[in-house]
Amino acid sequence: MKKILTVIALSLTSFVALSHSLTVGENLPQVTITDKGFVDLVEGDFEYRQWTSAELQNKIILIQHIAGRTSAKELNEPMIDAIIAADFPFEKYNTATLVNLDESIWGTGAIVASQVKSNKEEFPDAIFVLDSEGDMRKTWALTEKSSAIILLDQAGKILFVKDGEMNPTEINTVIGIINANI
Repeated sequence: MKKILTVIALSLTSFVALSHSLTVGENLPQVTITDKGFVDLVEGDFEYRQWTSAELQNKIILIQHIAGRTSAKELNEPMIDAIIAADFPFEKYNTATLVNLDESIWGTGAIVASQVKSNKEEFPDAIFVLDSEGDMRKTWALTEKSSAIILLDQAGKILFVKDGEMNPTEINTVIGIINANI
């Protein structure tokens, strides 16, 4: 009986870890965000515009898709710290932070949006997108209340994907893939 329970537990763990619908070598499934969307800073004012994931091309792009909550943001902070330290050239690389406001803790959506705006001021060339309906998480079948890292090539094909917290080896792998492709 113990063996059966162990097999079931391992099977479920594997299923949860691989639950996203993204495949290395394939294009990122397209999603259009109409509510909120791309966060732009125009002459000191923030504006939102409709955004589509098809815009994520022509550079190596590291996507950080996160639920709009601190615990999700912290999961892959070491990956983002490594990206900042690597100081990749903007002409060939960009970071896209895609925030699922649908998973914000009740009453904190405005605070999350404000934090994204602060980050846009600090990193004006980076891509920031607010998804009020959770369309990206649903389309890509990402884990709820979590963080995912997705690396795309210049054509929008997936080079690397990890749904959940990355370990140091995975972080080094992503940095290596970026270096090999820029």
